[in-house]
Amino acid sequence: MPSENNEKRHYNRLRNEKSPYLLQHAENPVDWFPWGDEAFEKAFKENKPIFLSIGYSTCHWCHVMAHESFEDDEVAALLNETFICIKVDREERPDIDNIYMTVCQMMTGSGGWPLTVFMTPDKKPFYAGTYFPKESRFQRPGLLDLVPKIKTLWAQGQNEILKAADKITNQLQVISESKPNKELGLNTLDIAYGQLIENYDKQHGGFGNSPKFPSPQNLLFLLRYWNRKGEAAALQIVEKTLHEMRHGGIYDHLGYGFHRYSTDREWLVPHFEKMLYDQAMLSIAYTETFQATGDKDFANTAKEIFTYVMRDMTSPEGGFYSAEDADSEGVEGKFYLWTEMEIRKILKEAEADIAIKTFNVQKDGNFQEEMSNHNSGANILYMKKTFHEIASDEKLAEQDFNKSMDNIRTKLLEVRGKRVYPHKDDKILTDWNGLMIAALAKGARVFGEKKYEDAAINAANFVLKNMRRSDGRLLHRFRDGESAILSHIDDYVFFIWGLLELYETTFDIKYLQTALSLNTDMITHFWDTKSGGFFFTSDDGEKLLFRQKEIYDGAIPSGNSVAMLNLLKLARITANPDLEKMAMKISTAFSDNISKYPSSYAQLMVALDFGFGPSYELVIAGKEGTDDTKDMLKSVRENFIPNKVVIFRPTDQKDPAISNIAAYTKDQLSINGKATAYVCTNYACKAPTAESDKMLELLNVKKIK
Repeated sequence: MPSENNEKRHYNRLRNEKSPYLLQHAENPVDWFPWGDEAFEKAFKENKPIFLSIGYSTCHWCHVMAHESFEDDEVAALLNETFICIKVDREERPDIDNIYMTVCQMMTGSGGWPLTVFMTPDKKPFYAGTYFPKESRFQRPGLLDLVPKIKTLWAQGQNEILKAADKITNQLQVISESKPNKELGLNTLDIAYGQLIENYDKQHGGFGNSPKFPSPQNLLFLLRYWNRKGEAAALQIVEKTLHEMRHGGIYDHLGYGFHRYSTDREWLVPHFEKMLYDQAMLSIAYTETFQATGDKDFANTAKEIFTYVMRDMTSPEGGFYSAEDADSEGVEGKFYLWTEMEIRKILKEAEADIAIKTFNVQKDGNFQEEMSNHNSGANILYMKKTFHEIASDEKLAEQDFNKSMDNIRTKLLEVRGKRVYPHKDDKILTDWNGLMIAALAKGARVFGEKKYEDAAINAANFVLKNMRRSDGRLLHRFRDGESAILSHIDDYVFFIWGLLELYETTFDIKYLQTALSLNTDMITHFWDTKSGGFFFTSDDGEKLLFRQKEIYDGAIPSGNSVAMLNLLKLARITANPDLEKMAMKISTAFSDNISKYPSSYAQLMVALDFGFGPSYELVIAGKEGTDDTKDMLKSVRENFIPNKVVIFRPTDQKDPAISNIAAYTKDQLSINGKATAYVCTNYACKAPTAESDKMLELLNVKKIK
């Protein structure tokens, strides 16, 4: 971090970068280079290997390694003497990160950040790992021991290192080649469901043990599986998981929003950073589960997430920031923790009693081990019961209890707001903004909230204005007035997803037109004409070791999974079967891997579910803004109908623009001047109806309300 003493400041080449992560290392004694020709040319000229360090600004262990080693003069001197050192922000350059993370996982069996790679001047890796301490401990090599060994090996056995690097690179290229296989069958969805059931934590919700990630795409698939099969257990898993997460310490009960993951099974102790993509995907899961169940707790949680994003993660220009750090004042979670004494000092006695009971605050704290050296008695706020249950226990009217909790939140937030805030990564990324636009647009429809629609529109307009080149190509990152870095596949597909949701919310034709234009651009520059599927990088992007194709749905859905669903929707909107064929080729391109463990590709299962059908094309023909049109739209929006596209055909326009995109809508007019629904499913159209109930029947709406 920056020095307090201007006279002692030393800057390396990262000083002129825009990335908050790179700027955090601009005063390190390590002679860092940003990724670029200068670094590699110097490595060739001086015959030095590369020390590549990849991380991001809100990464806890990245901070630990930085303070322990990169700010240490002894380690820095050794690194500078032995290597050309390169720093990369994984969020700015996911293309680089994806490749070298694959290297790390292949060589060590695991991965994570900080990611540390030792490689030749021509970018070929020969050794990799994650966090390396300054000194060796618990069989984890330290930099002071490891670097001299690599220096000796490079000096005395460079040819062997180069051969090993070539072998690793060849293995990577083999791994990266997709092998098109047979078409995935409908039973793939059953297998994925069975695997998720097997991995489900019945006691605490979620999947696996610890650390436990939210995995919202698993929940989105399970909702669709319930909708398809009527499998009650699938919906129960979703409800249990969402309730447990909302009540756990992984949720910020005062300021709202979710932390990145839980370090335990119980969702109690989080890794405290907050990522924009988690807020987007989780708010979609809560919104859709509200549609499916009518449970207002899910609606309230989605709205709270939106409140957090709109309040704390939105730039004045409308774009969404990337993340908030886990640490403040050098301590993870300090910003979010409370002692009983603090709470009693801030609140009236009766309020304090309620807060302490509601949030399970203990006199000795529930975070002692982690915070023992910093703040004895510290508590993570979490809930064991709902507000309704606690109000009942306290024999209070629920309305009065909720009002009391609002007052408690306000008072505690006011005090928390005076603490040292965690660092905010204020770069704006096209892909993550696309996810948040999709979430807000969906929320605006379902909850009837204009402010969510406005936030989605502002963000979309920001991207379209500031993050496109003059030729229309998307750029990946905006910060401090500068747009830079040619887009990758996620930028296109996530932003197109956002535009499609925004069209369905506003029926402003420009969002659909832009989605189609970007989709064409994406196909031109990213499609693999040989094997199918989309490459992560464009055909005119920087040449790395190889062009990778991502399909695994991890913390963020893969570009190919989202692209498949986008293509299916655009195919149905435009009646273009070529787009549907392309969507099919995505699933077959990766079918060999997917068929082995389909639950690892949950977002692709969402797309497959749409592809297998039944799916629906719904055209509503009516006058914009009239009561009958609004009522018909409301009846669609309040129900869970995942596999559909909705088009609005304004009947008060003689030649509406939508007819240029969906020609079949030209003659779809209203019946007797009333808003009219045209429903098609499984490539066959039903008789039009002006009755909302009949429309819902044709859409096969599943109701449990």
